[in-house]
Amino acid sequence: MPDNLNIYVKITLNSSKYVTLCLYFTEFLTDNKDNSMNKRINFEDTIFILNVRIRMIRDLMQLDTDAEVFYRQTMGDIEFISMVLDILTDKFVANLKFLDRETEADNILDAEWQYNQLLNEITSNSSPFTPALFPELPVIIAKLKTDSVKRKKQIEESYVPSEQTSNEPVVSHAELNGLLGSA
Repeated sequence: MPDNLNIYVKITLNSSKYVTLCLYFTEFLTDNKDNSMNKRINFEDTIFILNVRIRMIRDLMQLDTDAEVFYRQTMGDIEFISMVLDILTDKFVANLKFLDRETEADNILDAEWQYNQLLNEITSNSSPFTPALFPELPVIIAKLKTDSVKRKKQIEESYVPSEQTSNEPVVSHAELNGLLGSA
């Protein structure tokens, strides 16, 4: 089994009183334990896929479908998106050496905004997923919104826009001395 295989287990009690067990396997994000360049996180592709999934759920809510049929899968997808955004945020915050850090932060923040819009649409009156049919929905959405706000704050606090960093030296004096061999 690969060292970088993460298994996420989620157990929920759905409205039919059945227990749902979801295992999420994510191998596309590595721990970068050896900090090698070949162990890269492809944020762009991952964020693109998340945005496609968000659009798919938003489109589903526009259709005249049976909400009870799609509720469990839709909520699983929404929680999966939240989990992947958690992973991306953690990896972004932990890695200060991205070449294009500001762009990556903007991409993650945009995905987070899209996700927040989706959560707002689910709680709107036009959503097929109403609290009358699914009484647990407001609690779930409130938790997901809280998690989203925390991630957004983490991302915003973890990067400095390029205009603020341009005045700083690329290599510190101590690093320069170390590279040149003088103490």
